Amino acid sequence: MDASPLFESKLTGLELVHRGKVRDNYAVDDGRLLIVATDRLSAFDVVMQDPIPGKGRVLTAISDFWFGRTQRIVSNHLTGEPLSRYVGNPGELAMLEGRAVIVERLTPLPVEAVVRGYLAGSGWKDYQKSGTVCGIELPEGLAQAARLPEPIFTPATKAPAGAHDENIGYDSLVAIIGASAAARIRELSLKLYAHAVDHALTHGIIIADTKFEFGLDHKNRVVLMDEVLTPDSSRFWPVDSYEVGTSPPSFDKQYVRDYLESLGWDKQPPAPKLPPDVIRLTAQKYREAQHRLMA
Repeated sequence: MDASPLFESKLTGLELVHRGKVRDNYAVDDGRLLIVATDRLSAFDVVMQDPIPGKGRVLTAISDFWFGRTQRIVSNHLTGEPLSRYVGNPGELAMLEGRAVIVERLTPLPVEAVVRGYLAGSGWKDYQKSGTVCGIELPEGLAQAARLPEPIFTPATKAPAGAHDENIGYDSLVAIIGASAAARIRELSLKLYAHAVDHALTHGIIIADTKFEFGLDHKNRVVLMDEVLTPDSSRFWPVDSYEVGTSPPSFDKQYVRDYLESLGWDKQPPAPKLPPDVIRLTAQKYREAQHRLMA
């Protein structure tokens, strides 16, 4: 565990262009960004007051692992350049070690590409009400955490910090980004999910659902960006304790969500403070996910 968790980065030599829920983006030049994965955690689209020690380094390591494994499926935003090429301050380099990358500047597509392979979360709530998930009809009689007959693609809007993402139908996706880009990210998302599921199962993890983000490069090609198949962007369940009809324990931030749900919080800023044991156990779950996936 990191001795000093990083809630917010500050770099003296580069311009901060965006501070998101978890990541801080700095301009390197017209074609590159330096992205820092902090230890901030968001739940219900609200940034918690308390960081999770080591979380940013875990997210970076897992994302880099998947970027490497999936580059035959789709190009990604990593340039592979060393941080020292653009950051000269030794203290800042030490802070960034393991949690920052140099990436290609892309034009982000303003949607999240969600793939669901199991009935969980908001999908389970939808199904109980209507027998559908994001407008997609499913067989009758499915239980909580049941594996779906086949993975489904359920895009969502990308909300700014403090606002809530909203599920949208495929027709709405086409209206937002165009038919060609919509078809491409649906195809890529399902391929990426299928590849990841096979690997994760052999390492004791079920990937119940996940979300991808894509951008367009200077040649208008779709490129994978942001983070990939991490505990922040996915619902990870341990194979050895998975049971249909229950809400399985998870390696992701569901532990924090469950704690927050127990408080009756209205899911609006400011977020409640997290107790030390919730912080500690959440950090352990992130590290265990990394260990299992990358073993």
